[in-house]
Amino acid sequence: MARQLLFTGTDSKVDGCPALHTDVSTGEIVVQGTPVTDPEDIAQLRHFGPGEAAVLVPRELLVNWGPKEMERVPELVDRDTFLRLFETFEHTAWRLETRRGYASDRQDPDYQAFLATGSSTWDPSEPWFTNIRRQTEAGKTVGRVRIADRPPTTEQLFLLDYSRHNASVGEDIRYLWREEADRAGLPAEDFWLFDSRLVALLNFDDDDNLLNIELITEPAEVVRYSMVRDAATHHAVLYDQFAAQVAATE
Repeated sequence: MARQLLFTGTDSKVDGCPALHTDVSTGEIVVQGTPVTDPEDIAQLRHFGPGEAAVLVPRELLVNWGPKEMERVPELVDRDTFLRLFETFEHTAWRLETRRGYASDRQDPDYQAFLATGSSTWDPSEPWFTNIRRQTEAGKTVGRVRIADRPPTTEQLFLLDYSRHNASVGEDIRYLWREEADRAGLPAEDFWLFDSRLVALLNFDDDDNLLNIELITEPAEVVRYSMVRDAATHHAVLYDQFAAQVAATE
């Protein structure tokens, strides 16, 4: 079925190209301009997929006629799509963890071992560890900052002990007391930030179960999450230093 396109506008003074149209049903924007066909130009385009086309338009067209407001529809992805991001990111993957516990940890045999012995077990051949080791050995950066309560919950103590396993495959694991995170203005959100261009927001229910994963690429939102990362990393300390702080208070 043909799209129903609504003419949005053009900056052309003589003819009708370039211009913007809006798909009435989906809200998608159709950009009309001069095709980019030079193979050397196309080779420089990132994330350019089969069957896609590139067009050249004046900057003023987008500034003057591009959509200024929109109702953002969450882009939810399944777990497999989310996990592929850890294989395809180009240079950095970073997470903020803010919850007092996670249902997935409580169901983990490693957590049960921690409850029984005070020391967590792990399997270095698990796909997560295998991939992270491969990524960090390739020169990429993987890290996270975890927010902990004072005193830490049992789940937070488990993750603190487990940090040595994450660190052994190249992850940079840091910690921050919750009151310090509040003073720094960090949000109570859990998310992964990939290459400072894509956010995977992890939404949980009140019982700490993961409800869904939302991908965000809107530039202003990505900048906000990047600022959160920078502030959290600045104030946090390495996991072993934090473990010493916790031990000193016991």
